[in-house]
Amino acid sequence: MINLKNKTFYAAMLASGILAVSACNHSSNQQKTSMTDSTTQGQLPAASGFDKIIDGKAVKLYTLKNTKGIQAAVTNYGGRLVSLLIPDGKGKTVDVVAGPGSADDYEEAKGNYYGALIGRYGNRIGNAEFKLEGKTYKLNNNDGPNTLHGGKAGFDVKVWDAKQVDDHTLELTYLSKDGEESFPGNLNVKVTYVLNDDDAIEVHYEATTDKPTIINLTNHTYWNLNGNGSGSILKHSLELNADGFTPVSNTLIPTGEIRPTANSPFDFRKPAEIGSRVGEGDTQLKFGKGYDHNFVLNKHTLQTPIAKVQGDVTGIMMEVFTEEPGIQFYTGNFMKGDYKFKGGVKDAYRTAFALETQHFPDSPNKPNFPTTELKPGQTYKTTTIYKFSAK
Repeated sequence: MINLKNKTFYAAMLASGILAVSACNHSSNQQKTSMTDSTTQGQLPAASGFDKIIDGKAVKLYTLKNTKGIQAAVTNYGGRLVSLLIPDGKGKTVDVVAGPGSADDYEEAKGNYYGALIGRYGNRIGNAEFKLEGKTYKLNNNDGPNTLHGGKAGFDVKVWDAKQVDDHTLELTYLSKDGEESFPGNLNVKVTYVLNDDDAIEVHYEATTDKPTIINLTNHTYWNLNGNGSGSILKHSLELNADGFTPVSNTLIPTGEIRPTANSPFDFRKPAEIGSRVGEGDTQLKFGKGYDHNFVLNKHTLQTPIAKVQGDVTGIMMEVFTEEPGIQFYTGNFMKGDYKFKGGVKDAYRTAFALETQHFPDSPNKPNFPTTELKPGQTYKTTTIYKFSAK
C-alpha cells in the first residue's frame, strides 16, 4: 500500500532555499453577505432532477444520513457532492454546498467542477506534458497551455458505478482505461463517501494500475458555510496550518519554489477573514485573481485538522483532516453568475470557496515535490474528512 507521501519533505524544503515574501499593507476588499432563506434552508434537491442517461449510463442521486439526522446528497455523475445539510448555531438547517441542483445544470456548468471528484490528476500539469520512466506523455491542454483536473474529459464528467452500502455509505467505482486523456495504464478507482455520526463526511480514495502512471485525486466541492446562495464568502474566517505555499507563474504553474507564508497575504496560521488581504497588490494574488494556490501543509496526521473555516452569519465551522501534503485554496475568482445553482440563484463572484486536498500541482515536472507516481502492485490510498459543528 502506498500513500504517496514523503515524510522528510517538509523539513527539507522549508529549511533551505526558500524566499520570503515582502509584507504588504493589509487592506480589505469585502463584500456584504446576505442570507436568503429560500436558498440556504435545509432541503435536498429532487432526486428526479438526476434521473437521466449520460454517455449511455444511468445517472442517479443518492441520499446519505447519519443517526443525528444530518443528510447529504451525492450523484454518480462526476461523483459529485450535491448537498450537505448542517444545523447552524440556532438550529436552522443550512445547505453548506454551493452548486447546481440537477444533472442538467451540472452538465451546463461543466468545466467548473462543482462538487466533483477530480482525476486522474487534480490541479495543473505544465505545458500539458510529463515524463515518466524515460517516456514523454503529451496530454490535452484545457487551461491555456496546461492540463487542468485531468484534461478535457476528466473524472468530473464520468458516470461512476455506484453502490449504496448502507444509509451512510456510498461506494463509487470507475475504470479509467489505458490512454484515456493520454494517461498511461488501466486505472481502477474506488471512492467511498461516508457520512458519520460525528457530523463529518469522509472521502476515501483508492486506486491501482497495470502500468506506471501518475495520480492525484481530490474533491472540488464549493463551500459556503452561510449557505448556498447566501452571498460572499469573504467574511468567513480561515485558519490554515501551512508554513509554506507554492508560488506560481502567470499561467498558474508552480515555479518549484516553496515560499514561506509568513509576512504575506498567504499567512492563515492564525484565523483571519478570507477577504482581509485578498485585495492587496501581491503579484501572486494578481496571477490567481485572488487565492488559487497550493499550500504546503505542516506535518500532520488524520487526527489533527489542518484547516478550519467558520461562516460569519451561521457560526457553522468546518474542519478539514487529510493525509495529503497539500491543499489548494480557491476563492471562487472565476465565478461569474453564468450558471444556475440550487434555489434559482446564480454562481456569483466569490460566493463559494474550495479547499482541495492534494499532492502538489505539476509534481511530475518538479522532482523536488512529493511524488505522484503509481506503479503496478502498489495501491494509492488516501482519506480526507470534512467535519462540521456550529456555535
